[in-house]
Amino acid sequence: MEHQHRTADVLEDLVKINNDRIEGYQKAITQTDDSDLKSLFERMLADSKQYVVQLNKYLRGIGEDRERDSTFAGKIYRTWMDVKVSFGGNDRHSILASCEYGEDAAQRAYREALEQELPGDLREIISQQQRALKASHDEIRHLRDVEAVNK
Repeated sequence: MEHQHRTADVLEDLVKINNDRIEGYQKAITQTDDSDLKSLFERMLADSKQYVVQLNKYLRGIGEDRERDSTFAGKIYRTWMDVKVSFGGNDRHSILASCEYGEDAAQRAYREALEQELPGDLREIISQQQRALKASHDEIRHLRDVEAVNK
């Protein structure tokens, strides 16, 4: 029973970080007029919605159905994005840098989850999500670096 509770805690943390990611990309979409970034952010937002569905399905499968919110770090991330925009930081580089900050948080959460003792099927789900999130992180970082060079 204790193992199931720890597994539920891990899953809930990942649901929360994905909820943060969804909210972060919703905010990023409103902060740019660049159609390429809007499209990228919409794809990443959709990915996290899919991850939340997968994680919640697993939670329900082990008999857990607790309320999930966003993390404290995610709230700080969104507030930081608001502050940057209010001080004129809504250029491509600033938006991408804010998104990378969120992607870094997601990577940390997934690494910590994979350090836990988890059932094999769940470990595979989390590993697949982590690899996809790493690719998103790298894409955001690359675009941010390109913008830094072009400034």
